[in-house]
Amino acid sequence: QVQLVESGGGLVQPGGSLRLSCAASGSIFSINVMGWYRQAPGKERESVALIHSGGTTYYADSVKGRFTISRDNAKNTVYLQMNSLEPEDTAVYYCNLMATRPYWGQGTQVTVSS
Repeated sequence: QVQLVESGGGLVQPGGSLRLSCAASGSIFSINVMGWYRQAPGKERESVALIHSGGTTYYADSVKGRFTISRDNAKNTVYLQMNSLEPEDTAVYYCNLMATRPYWGQGTQVTVSS
């Protein structure tokens, strides 16, 4: 069993920044992919950023140049630095770990509003 715990969400003004964290615990292989997904009201969940334990990253076009994903492999923790936030970034952000099946955190709310 794997548990993911997210933190760092909140309310920010447009142009502001937030840093999300996700700590994974349980039976986790050292080689894996972790990432962030988000779901806005009335929309489907979408991928935001992914990072392999080897360091390779993926970003959705909507966040390229604004968000940075990183991880601490020793802690099985992944981070998402979000800069230049826009109202369109408002969503519940979910941490994900790819193992034999996907594992999900409970989500953390990010609201960008003036």
